[in-house]
Amino acid sequence: MSLYDRLPELAEIERLLALGGGRLRSRSVAGVTVGNFCLPIHVLSLGSDDPAAPAVGFFGGVHGLERIGTQVILAFLRNLLMRLRWDSALEHQLERVQLLFMPLVNPGGMLQRRRANPAGIDLMRNAPIDASERVAWLVGGHRFGRWLPWYRGDHGQEMEEESRALCTVVEQELLSRPLALALDCHSGFGSRDHIWFPLAGSRRPIDTLGEIYTLKTLFDQAYPHHRYLFEPQSRQYLTHGDLWDHLYLRSRADPDRLFLPLTLEMGSWLWVRKNPRQLFSRLGVFNPVAPHREQRVMRSHLLLMEFLLRVASSELRWLEGRNRRLQHRRDAMDLWYRS
Repeated sequence: MSLYDRLPELAEIERLLALGGGRLRSRSVAGVTVGNFCLPIHVLSLGSDDPAAPAVGFFGGVHGLERIGTQVILAFLRNLLMRLRWDSALEHQLERVQLLFMPLVNPGGMLQRRRANPAGIDLMRNAPIDASERVAWLVGGHRFGRWLPWYRGDHGQEMEEESRALCTVVEQELLSRPLALALDCHSGFGSRDHIWFPLAGSRRPIDTLGEIYTLKTLFDQAYPHHRYLFEPQSRQYLTHGDLWDHLYLRSRADPDRLFLPLTLEMGSWLWVRKNPRQLFSRLGVFNPVAPHREQRVMRSHLLLMEFLLRVASSELRWLEGRNRRLQHRRDAMDLWYRS
């Protein structure tokens, strides 16, 4: 079986590069060797090349079993490339904003059909940061050994190459801008789609809570029938070593810059409930198996991604002043933290 048969997402990335022509820029930021294969970690960019332009980063495939996250991002990128053939409004929009895509952060794990990377380390527990409160046993990250899931690596060990690649891209391409958003696509938690924001290692409200609430409010107003549940990740469980906690806290070194990382956690239990036979497949627990359901999932999240593009291209106009942000922080505290 060829590499592309085992990893069709990589083949789709190469098809999109051909489709994008000169519009879609690409580079490989790392390589992972698995057996006879050397797997690139691609970073794709579209839109403005102004280093001060607002940006949105889309990330997927951090956990190798959660293929649907990568597929959703690639579906959105294909949508953009096809529309650029005729959509002059989109073309003008992309002159003011840069889109960054890192759709397959853990190609080795996806090739091997495992959550962790080939070294057995859970990349989303791998950042050099400890939770400030008690975490769930095992699930919150541990150092017992790579034979157990959610292993975060040995104490003092450097981050894995895949984790370093993601952090380097975010620090260089997003944290350097006045405004940057990020969406990391996962699956596997609950029967409802969640949109989580930091912190994962503490129940402390973040500095930019008001801005997060403003983002939620605008989405609620524009799409009142959406099915996402916005909330801090800490309302569900706490973890050590969360990459987005690490990057968000680094971004606060410059409070004049605004970085808002979000995690889309697609609720795979709904897919399993509709087709219980998926429980007998390792991939079936985290991904829709029926083709019509997979297509529906890939369609359903295009709206969220398009919304983030529009917010970024509006720069900071959507915040509408400091007073609104302060009121929204109070509203957010009442919604997520007072209890």
